[in-house]
Amino acid sequence: MRLYSLSVLYKGDPKAVLLKAAYDVSSFSFFQRSSVQEFMTFTSQLIVERSAKGTRSSVKEQEYLCHVYVRNDSLAGVVIADNEYPSRVAFTLLEKVLDEFSNQVDKMDWPVGSPATIHYAALDGHLSRYQNPREADPMSKVQAELDETKIILARKQNSCCAIM
Repeated sequence: MRLYSLSVLYKGDPKAVLLKAAYDVSSFSFFQRSSVQEFMTFTSQLIVERSAKGTRSSVKEQEYLCHVYVRNDSLAGVVIADNEYPSRVAFTLLEKVLDEFSNQVDKMDWPVGSPATIHYAALDGHLSRYQNPREADPMSKVQAELDETKIILARKQNSCCAIM
């Protein structure tokens, strides 16, 4: 499970504007990193432009899964992850990031903003923290502990049956 990109965009009338983004392209070769990052930026903008306001959706692009959430106030977030990353955790992350962003960045700056002019530094931290969804998301953590408990109980039950 891996997150590659976390982007915040503004869904403008003609096209989407990238406001801030964080990327983890360390798994790609050095010579591919810039083109992979451009691909992720382009794909994020394209998906936001084609999504309606107030919607959440997941789009498969090659071996990646792009999760997009466009709020009614035209603020949008995109997570690009591999196919194994849980979509519920991705949408939880998007909702959290967009809420924080809207509280910290003035709404007047959204239509005219760019990554250089928008001051919001939390994306890199969220991207690294959510690389492991079981640690970042409390619901996933509880589910993992429940799965471990089931396995232990099944082993105990089998060992008790084998003794008899």
